[in-house]
Amino acid sequence: MERIGVYFIGARGNVATTAIVGALAISQGRSPATGMVTDGPEFKSLPLPGVQDLVFGGADVSTTPLDQKALELAESRILPMQLATELKDDLAALDRQMHTIQGFPFGAVPEGGYLAELTRIEERLARFRSDHNLDRVVVVNLCSTEPHFAETPDYDTPEKLMAALANAGGGFTTATLLNALAAFRQGCAYVNFTPSQASELPALRKIARDSRLPHAGKDGKTGETLLKTVLGPMFLARNLKVMSWVGSNFLGNNDGAVLDAPASKDSKLRQKDAALREMLGGAFVKTDIQYVPSLGDWKTAWDLIHFQGFLGTPMTMTFTWQGCDSALAAPLVLDLVRLVTLAWNRGESGLQAQLAPFFKNPLNGHTHDFHQQMAVLYTWLDKVRAESPKFRKT
Repeated sequence: MERIGVYFIGARGNVATTAIVGALAISQGRSPATGMVTDGPEFKSLPLPGVQDLVFGGADVSTTPLDQKALELAESRILPMQLATELKDDLAALDRQMHTIQGFPFGAVPEGGYLAELTRIEERLARFRSDHNLDRVVVVNLCSTEPHFAETPDYDTPEKLMAALANAGGGFTTATLLNALAAFRQGCAYVNFTPSQASELPALRKIARDSRLPHAGKDGKTGETLLKTVLGPMFLARNLKVMSWVGSNFLGNNDGAVLDAPASKDSKLRQKDAALREMLGGAFVKTDIQYVPSLGDWKTAWDLIHFQGFLGTPMTMTFTWQGCDSALAAPLVLDLVRLVTLAWNRGESGLQAQLAPFFKNPLNGHTHDFHQQMAVLYTWLDKVRAESPKFRKT
């Protein structure tokens, strides 16, 4: 079996820690793979890498060890305390593979400039690959949301981007973009599970295409937006006119604190409202995000849908969603690593259109209708089966 490296940017955060605990628990038979799409019947017998074949590494500004972080998550009911306790030694060993980094806030220039930071990231990726004798590496961005920065034609090619990075001042770009650029330059696949700008930029898309590397994103679709992309098409199919769709999100933890900053909140809402705006056209669509520290990782969303029925009769639908963000996101992260690797092994590169159902704002122009997105994914699975010698009839 190939050795597949999974390099998390934000490796000691809630989602990454939950994903790592989950992968260990599943591999050791301590827990079922509930919540993992690739554990469903449609994916059986496909040549996917096993969860037990994934080798984890990553980088984070946090110094909290994985074993301690897992205990904190268990105390918050994000994962079972028994798993955090039983896997303590495994997590402590894995934590020694993580890189503690300085990082730099948006608006600041990293030490030595952007190119120096790019070199440091590339060296970490190269060391991770060589230290563990890995065949492939998938870099997954799980960092907190960064502010949106202006894209200009001045760096819409790899050459222009590299030249601009050599001389740019603070606020030119973000750590997320540099990590995505480093991933491609080091021959790694890339998944952006956040709303931050990364591999969608034209220069990075070109590098991925030229290097024959797959990538996917952006912003994992885990809860409220998932419901929106299921319910929205229902109203359209029944020819019911949605006049307004408004929602309020309440969340704590570090993500909530980061999103309490206006610039980061704006970056998040750009993705969160995109699906409904595109599906419903002229409807009034608005979502707000409020930081409620006591909620921790337990996100609560309340939505009000105001619509017209036959003869213009006004009606409303409301729903409340409460879910554990990390427990919803972590299995999807493992799914994406497995599916991106499968595509890579098949020689597929560039944006992976079939992975649209995993994201709030997929980068490939797909419909936001969840069921149509899943149909595209299933069609791709059928193609994989048809083209794989393992599944051909003799």
